[in-house]
Amino acid sequence: MKVRLPAVAGSFYDAEEPALRRRISDCFIHKLGPGNMPPAPEPQEKIFGFVLPHAGYIYSGPVAAHGYYLCSAIKDLELAVVIGPNHWGIGSGVATYPGEYWRSPMGDLAIDKEAAKELVDSSGIVDYDETAHLREHSIEVHLPFLQFIKGNDIKILPVSMALQDIDTAVEVGNELAHILKKRRAIVLASSDFTHYERHEVAAKKDSEAVRAISELNVEKHYATIQRLNVSACGYGPIAAVMTAVKTLGAKSGRLLKYGTSGDTGGDYESVVGYASIVFT
Repeated sequence: MKVRLPAVAGSFYDAEEPALRRRISDCFIHKLGPGNMPPAPEPQEKIFGFVLPHAGYIYSGPVAAHGYYLCSAIKDLELAVVIGPNHWGIGSGVATYPGEYWRSPMGDLAIDKEAAKELVDSSGIVDYDETAHLREHSIEVHLPFLQFIKGNDIKILPVSMALQDIDTAVEVGNELAHILKKRRAIVLASSDFTHYERHEVAAKKDSEAVRAISELNVEKHYATIQRLNVSACGYGPIAAVMTAVKTLGAKSGRLLKYGTSGDTGGDYESVVGYASIVFT
């Protein structure tokens, strides 16, 4: 049995379950968080997916908690597809994990092997590749949040993207939409936004990027990223999720919360931007 072991436990988040649960609880009740503990009231709209940040919990956790608070209200959720950028650039250009489980300090989450096989077989662009996931944090940091709100019964489909061009992203999104039509699933894009600029500059750039994302306009999303030089690390995963949720019936995105590492860490001179966006 192949199990993907934690790579960033003890750095991006706590390595021991009791401390990790306290940390996640603090994210929900943080002054930048939703202010309430899950579960949330039942949503009035169908939720198709999210864009959520993936930095260390002390920095981006409260912003991410806004999305997970809403996600906690979704009934009978079977599968979470988590698409993240491959920061290391190793392994296949687009890859899912060729194993049975993904481990966190809160236990093991089963990988949906059937969905993974459908994606690999139908897409022609997604490979099975352990190497692409070996050291990557962009998917891993979301799993304890999922376990916190949904337990260990929900299955996951991890997809790592080193190739983030528009054609690849749209193809991945279309294939995901095809296999998710018959499943009770959500799709999560893992991305931070502007990196290492002043807070005011980052917030201005990121507001335009969020606007394009909320319109579900993939071409405008890429044009905005390029025009403003927005250093969002997961622009490809975001585009893949935009494509998937629009095909599945989403009408728009909505910003739940924006903040920067300056808001949580205190240094406003060189920040990383974080956005929590829901697609309905």
